[in-house]
Amino acid sequence: MDDFSSDDESINNNSSSPTPSDYAEIVVVRHGETAWNAISKVQGQLDVELNETGRQQAAEVGDRLSREPKPSVIYTSDLQRASETAQIIASKCGRVEVVKDADLRERHLGDLQGLVYHEMAKANPKAYKAFMSKNEEMEIPGGGESIVQLFVRSTSALDRIAMKHIGERVIIVTHGGFIRQLYNRACPNGGPCGKVLNTSVSVFHLDADDKWIIKMWGDVSHLSQSGFLQSGFGGDKNSG
Repeated sequence: MDDFSSDDESINNNSSSPTPSDYAEIVVVRHGETAWNAISKVQGQLDVELNETGRQQAAEVGDRLSREPKPSVIYTSDLQRASETAQIIASKCGRVEVVKDADLRERHLGDLQGLVYHEMAKANPKAYKAFMSKNEEMEIPGGGESIVQLFVRSTSALDRIAMKHIGERVIIVTHGGFIRQLYNRACPNGGPCGKVLNTSVSVFHLDADDKWIIKMWGDVSHLSQSGFLQSGFGGDKNSG
């Protein structure tokens, strides 16, 4: 875990203490591995299910979270790889309600969706050029989102959920590109966030004064049996 800080408060591993009444504790989990992750195939908002490794990872993170304070609710992207991860976590945590939310989806990557990463430049050079552009307002042909659009959607979604749950602990299951934007909001002057690995756990505190603090970032200490995809594909910079 990297040693970053936000608002002069250090990221640490203390996510198991009771949640005070003045902020929401949001536990953000990336979905488990898919077959497309394993072969570096771009998913975006295409609906790909977990593979067997991903289901094992979901069980392991569920076991971990079951030993921590029980969440009030679990929110999840409505895409299969996230919603299945969320259901597995819920089953481990005592039948917690699972709410699907389309705003928690991965970045829409337009015409690049369904392509293998190393073939994108050749298969669709126009969309690839837009994806690689340093202009964060550049949209990807085929209905793809810009970085700015993803940032607004992801941070607004987290804000909305947090304001409904001040004084509570909730879990959100979502995607690598989405989670990277949450880091950018909480640590705008921080270093690179690194890879967001499958079923990694990050903990955010959000209060009514719009203060964001990261208390834990990208922890995968629970993955003792299944391990994780070394490339981090979909949770690295290639996730958008």
